[in-house]
Amino acid sequence: MKQRDDNKVLHLIMDITDTVTVVWWKFFDWLAVVPWSSLLGISLVAMIVGGALGLGGLMPALVFASFIIKSLAGGKRSAEIAATAAATRADVEALERRLLEAEMAALQAQIEPHFLFNTLALIGQLIETNPAQATIVHQHLIKYLRSAMPQMRDKGNGKLGQQMDMCRAYLNIMQARMQERLSYNIDLPSELEFLPFPSMMIQTLVENSIKHGLEPKTTGGHISITAKQVDGQLLVEVSDNGMGFDLHADDGMGLTNIRERLKVLYSGKAQLVIEAPQAGGAVVGILVPVDSKP
Repeated sequence: MKQRDDNKVLHLIMDITDTVTVVWWKFFDWLAVVPWSSLLGISLVAMIVGGALGLGGLMPALVFASFIIKSLAGGKRSAEIAATAAATRADVEALERRLLEAEMAALQAQIEPHFLFNTLALIGQLIETNPAQATIVHQHLIKYLRSAMPQMRDKGNGKLGQQMDMCRAYLNIMQARMQERLSYNIDLPSELEFLPFPSMMIQTLVENSIKHGLEPKTTGGHISITAKQVDGQLLVEVSDNGMGFDLHADDGMGLTNIRERLKVLYSGKAQLVIEAPQAGGAVVGILVPVDSKP
């Protein structure tokens, strides 16, 4: 019986010790981050209350001890708390980035086979009807893959010039399919070619222009891709004179993916801009900081 009572007392002491330890570290963390002005105000109130309760010199001693602790260890603990919070934020951002890049890779994996199979089928058809044109399309497909592969190895990052080369090869292949129903131009100043730019975004805009703007239009149309610097930012626009863009409709999977990736990659400093000109067609632009690597 005595041993059972001793065990209860031991457990009670351990529980009290654990509680005191938790309370102490919470108090220590609070003491590390609370501003000096707030600590002075709280200390004054505590001493007044302590005096009214007849605690004598206990409150002044606690206040003095708090000042000593904050002076000696508060700065270090505050730095540790800030570092831990920053590391947590960095981990969350890295996780979000990996998740979005995985979603992008999955989306690309869904799109690429469809495009490749159609292109190979086109080459097979042209071999019988126009061998010279089949050779040209085959060369464009090789250029497309050569532009796409480095971006896959770089985990979704690349240079603007690479993105434009891939779009050019893609549009050349689509031109072979659509014939006179598709024309295009690409305006990329040489000084912008090696600026970092997230992969597949321009390609997605071009695909949207063809799928939703030009293919439904009997006469087809024209696509223009331009890149320029605007107030320290890089603006890449894809415009067409196709069926137009419904500003009130949902973005769709491709544009939603671009918005989310821009938010994570550039911490809200980049944006997707969509315009519906009165003359018809659509203009979709991606605006990113020039000095930021995604």
